[in-house]
Amino acid sequence: MTTQTKALDAPLQNNLQHIIISLLVVAIFIFFTSIGLNHTEGDSYGWMSLLPTALVLIFALTTHRTVEALFCGTIAGVLLLNPAQAVEQIVGISMDVMMNETIAWIILVCGLMGGLIAILEKGGSILSFSNMLVSKVKSRKQSMLMTFVLGIMIFIDDYLNAIAISSSMKKITDGYNVSREKLSYLVDSTAAPICILVPISTWAIFFSSLLEANGAVESGGGIKAYIEAIPYMAYGWVTLLIVLLVALEKLPDLGKMKQAEERAKQGQVIPDGATDVDFGENITAHTSPTMGLVNFLLPMVVLVAASWYFGIDLLAGVFVAIMFTICFYGAQRLISMNDMFDAIYDGIKVMLLPLATVIGGFMLKSVNDSLGVTPFVIDTVSPYLSASMFPAIIFIITGALVFATASSWGTFAVAMPIVLPLADQLGVPLHLTIAALLSASAAGSHSCFFSDSTVLSAQGSGCTSMQHATTQFPYALIGIVATALFFLLVG
Repeated sequence: MTTQTKALDAPLQNNLQHIIISLLVVAIFIFFTSIGLNHTEGDSYGWMSLLPTALVLIFALTTHRTVEALFCGTIAGVLLLNPAQAVEQIVGISMDVMMNETIAWIILVCGLMGGLIAILEKGGSILSFSNMLVSKVKSRKQSMLMTFVLGIMIFIDDYLNAIAISSSMKKITDGYNVSREKLSYLVDSTAAPICILVPISTWAIFFSSLLEANGAVESGGGIKAYIEAIPYMAYGWVTLLIVLLVALEKLPDLGKMKQAEERAKQGQVIPDGATDVDFGENITAHTSPTMGLVNFLLPMVVLVAASWYFGIDLLAGVFVAIMFTICFYGAQRLISMNDMFDAIYDGIKVMLLPLATVIGGFMLKSVNDSLGVTPFVIDTVSPYLSASMFPAIIFIITGALVFATASSWGTFAVAMPIVLPLADQLGVPLHLTIAALLSASAAGSHSCFFSDSTVLSAQGSGCTSMQHATTQFPYALIGIVATALFFLLVG
């Protein structure tokens, strides 16, 4: 076969693949429509409620296209619910999600965090901070340990951790040929799994209020109950140990992480198909290393302090931090006012793909709520529960629900009214129930390929969410198995 013939065959093969995929998608939608048309209104969907999530997992793992998989699963779920009004339902779900207070908060926080990082980048402050670390870090192992330490220090919120640490550490880890996938793993593993262990994080505030709302504790007693459960939040502690061993190179590279590290050691730290965030060329560090360091650290200190002052609210914190940084940089004439506003717009643009993924996840969650996924799964396993097995089974089941829906907080708003009374009936101590739920929340968020912390860590580090998720999964699985064994023992 001639070279010209092969060149002609390649487009034909691609077109054939596209046709086959299109026909499969149409067949799947017809299948879901037929189920929806035959479903009797008022009856439970049972095991069929799991089909849209299964479709998302298969679609994403096959095509490595996360956003498309989520919207495909959402459409399939809507066809199950009411195929005759599918379009109206999709429009309604889209509007409900976009008007959801949590989604609005996430869009503003992520967009403005991207804008703040872009200002720090264009002002040369991140470069100054990286240059300072470069002078202190002398080996590959130290570069990963530094990432680990910074991740623990930024404990107030997993979003702040994911965006800030990845942006500031890329230059250092690149210099020692650490793959972007491993950087993303180090960042993500010190986000949600560490946040649950700190009683002054956004996670602690949310879950303690949820405990009070569900009557598990008296008003004002949520934080106390949360603190009592921290020693038993095994997934956070196990993940902390695993990521430390990875940073110290005591735990070998596993699965696709081994392939990524072998590629990086040959000089290609950014994987194929990934795009690195670039906020402009000709960025230079401050002429004074000390002032350059101050220009980076002071806005970050203001961000954390303002978030703390306004009740651990990262949105309020990032608003204050941006206003402070604009004034602070403007007074120094570091970059022009126009450049700073352009940087904010550029930072928001960079966050569009992660935000689209999060929005798609919330749309899938909305469909799953309508299908009754969470009550179905918990009701199915309830007859097999005992006091000794309860913490381990609830950890596994609710962790799987968070993994499937990417909603670490929303899932528990639905699950807690079912799980807490069940635990009380079986005589399971409250601190063990809380620890199992929080461990499940962190584990599901950590391992899910379309959760908010996963996509933000991947975006900041310079790899795709699927590249990050598949390289991270073996380590997350070790943590999940170890945590399940722990709850079996203490149960």
